[in-house]
Amino acid sequence: MSTTPRGTDRATAARDHLWGHFTRQSAWEHDVPIMVRGEGHHVWDSRGHRLIDGLSGLFVVQLGHGRTELAQAAADQAKELAFFPLWSYAHPHAIDLAERLAAHAPGDLNRVFFTTGGGEAVETAWKLAKQYWKLKGRPGKHKVISRAIAYHGTTQGALSITGLPELKQAFEPLVPGGHKVPNTNQYRAPEHLRDDPKAFGRWAADRIAEAIEFEGPETVAAVFLEPVQNAGGCFPPPPGYFERVREICDEHDVLLVSDEVICAFGRIGSIFACEDLGYQPDMITCAKGMTSGYSPIGACLASDRLFEPFATGSTSFAHGYTFGGHPVSAAVAMANLDLFEAEHVVDHVHEQAPVLRRTLERLLDLPIVGDVRGEGFFYGIELVKDKATRETFDDDESERLLRGFLTPALYEAGLYCRADDRGDPVIQLAPPLTCGPAQFDEIEQILRGVLGEAWSRL
Repeated sequence: MSTTPRGTDRATAARDHLWGHFTRQSAWEHDVPIMVRGEGHHVWDSRGHRLIDGLSGLFVVQLGHGRTELAQAAADQAKELAFFPLWSYAHPHAIDLAERLAAHAPGDLNRVFFTTGGGEAVETAWKLAKQYWKLKGRPGKHKVISRAIAYHGTTQGALSITGLPELKQAFEPLVPGGHKVPNTNQYRAPEHLRDDPKAFGRWAADRIAEAIEFEGPETVAAVFLEPVQNAGGCFPPPPGYFERVREICDEHDVLLVSDEVICAFGRIGSIFACEDLGYQPDMITCAKGMTSGYSPIGACLASDRLFEPFATGSTSFAHGYTFGGHPVSAAVAMANLDLFEAEHVVDHVHEQAPVLRRTLERLLDLPIVGDVRGEGFFYGIELVKDKATRETFDDDESERLLRGFLTPALYEAGLYCRADDRGDPVIQLAPPLTCGPAQFDEIEQILRGVLGEAWSRL
């Protein structure tokens, strides 16, 4: 066993002991970015370099950094009851939070199963769907339909639902039953549908019906969709898309799961994004913004219909997590939602979202920017070689552009965001929900300078 003496250089300790998530460890041989402080819309690294947090940590820090109210809620609860499981027991904040989430959820989504994060929530939803259909006498319904490029988590089940082959290959074979359909990337839609969003929405939704019919409705348990798809660069739904998906699910007796791990808690506008986009799911999975990142928690919300077979007799959902619904996390989530109400965060997002859109769309005058898309405070900027033809970059060019230049250049210019190549090259932005025009302008100016330099290098 090795130990690192107190006072040893932290970058060296990170290289020797810390295994980064989704990280090329070889990159740490040159530099280990160490973030040490956050306040409001900004974070600082160990060099004292300040960056505007253009990604809310990882689509998480809805109310910004340094909120003492949330830290105090955690401390107060830890002193009162630091931990107790929800295995056959309950505690006050889990009860109160479940009631509060149910009140925000649309329709009869009144049952809340707590997890510690989003991937666990997705795993929970698939397991619940499988058991529900077994209890209803239809054990063949176990498959899941999801979209190409969509990310739903890293556990073996959630990874099977994920539509990113490069994330899956190292871990195969995965859980069987995951099937993929086209996503709602209007910019890359079939050419005859690019200028007709409603027709494209109908086309994309009908591919779900086609997949269910091909697999056999008696074998399909659920459809998992994000309100706005994250991976690939923020694909919003075309008009009529979710209305048609709901019809398809009802027609074939398939559950509709709204994966709102990113989109819930004000990221698109309302507490749950399905409300903004006008559809009624059978389950919602959520996490990230529930505590603004101040303590980990996630949840799967299910309808009364799904709970009904478990309500009486000896049947139970044999599933759970040690830290699911942790008392400290539940207390922080309650405090976070208190601040949402006191500071009218949902109203602020609805009011400022058009301003953010207009500000980012100014970048369309740059030759490297092909598309700006998203909803609420959640945007993707797709980068292209040729705007007229929408020609994208090949793998080597994308590697040099995103990791060789843009990622370090944006960081040094003072913007933390994501330069991503899951799909075509994009820059993703999801600033804290407390941001306004001044922060939007700051983000746009940094992007303008760095993207302009990137084009000149190309």
